[in-house]
Amino acid sequence: MKYVDEYREPQKAETLLIEIAKISKNLNKHVKIMEVCGGHTHSIFKYGIEEVLPSNIELIHGPGCPVCIMPRGRLDDAISIAKHSNVILTTFGDTMRVPGSKFSLLQAKAEGADIRMVYSPLDSLKIAKENPNKEVVFFGIGFETTAPSTALTILQAAAENIQNFSMFCNHVLVIPALKALLDNPDLQLDGFIGPGHVSMVIGCQPYEFISQQYHKPIVVSGFEPIDILQSIWMLLNQLVNNHYQVENQYIRTVQYAGNKNALQAMNEVFTVRETFEWRGLGNIAHSGLKICDRYAIFDAELKFTTANIQVADNKACQCGEILKGVLKPWQCKVFGTACTPENPIGTCMVSSEGACAAYYKYGRFAKAFSQLQHDENKVIA
Repeated sequence: MKYVDEYREPQKAETLLIEIAKISKNLNKHVKIMEVCGGHTHSIFKYGIEEVLPSNIELIHGPGCPVCIMPRGRLDDAISIAKHSNVILTTFGDTMRVPGSKFSLLQAKAEGADIRMVYSPLDSLKIAKENPNKEVVFFGIGFETTAPSTALTILQAAAENIQNFSMFCNHVLVIPALKALLDNPDLQLDGFIGPGHVSMVIGCQPYEFISQQYHKPIVVSGFEPIDILQSIWMLLNQLVNNHYQVENQYIRTVQYAGNKNALQAMNEVFTVRETFEWRGLGNIAHSGLKICDRYAIFDAELKFTTANIQVADNKACQCGEILKGVLKPWQCKVFGTACTPENPIGTCMVSSEGACAAYYKYGRFAKAFSQLQHDENKVIA
């Protein structure tokens, strides 16, 4: 099968691992590489990539999970909108179980709110057409990956003059988040595995600041095991040669200039917020999108009154430190005990792209055993 089987061949993986091991010996240092996207995190654990890398190569899991970075206050606002008697709130499946300050959208649905799961914002537009006496609100989340589809849906609603449709916009931008991470003194990174899905839209050019201003390498990567191993090999080559640039491993999908049609739709419908709150990272300037004045009729924040306040996370949950890459999921005190996929305390355990969910599904017991061995060795020493 083209573009799948050939990116999972064991012989190719073994060749890359041999080359990675050779380069790692020449580095003479501990290397920290952040994979920004949650999709990469799940591939890394699904295929056991982290376990076969040299001991001086460490993978750090970044904030590229749109559900994970959603702050509690915005969830509370979505729930308050859904509680209006004439409102149908629509959203993606992962969002349904994200805990707000009191309960989740799924629990609000159980209490009587009309909240429906959809696969696309166009599904929401269809629901609005079928329910002309209801206000249909789409809870829009995601990075630049999903923002174009939301923008195109709003353009379609405008073209058809569907005035009972609006969107609660929570789309965020990856570049300001990367800048915030690079400026964080607690997190010393050596390079980045760039997000493949976001880059399909924005291209590679926006990452140039990483190599030019911060002198760090970044490689935009696909999601198969060979993709990720090749991207690590490319990053290590840059590090050993002290030559930093933006490289595109995912050339079968990502173009350097991005998707012009998608970017055009986003630029027409959205404008950049002055600031937006990220769970764990706090307020990041110019990191969120909102609907521009031209399409204000489709802005749920203008149609409905929302509290729009910051709500602190559960004190037991360390999602914030995990999203910043400061902690690994298994280092959280409630990981796998009080916090599980069936009973999540934090967002990282909810989303299919969350780092905690990946560790729990693929690496929980291996990591626990590894840590136990490490502790025993320290005692013996």
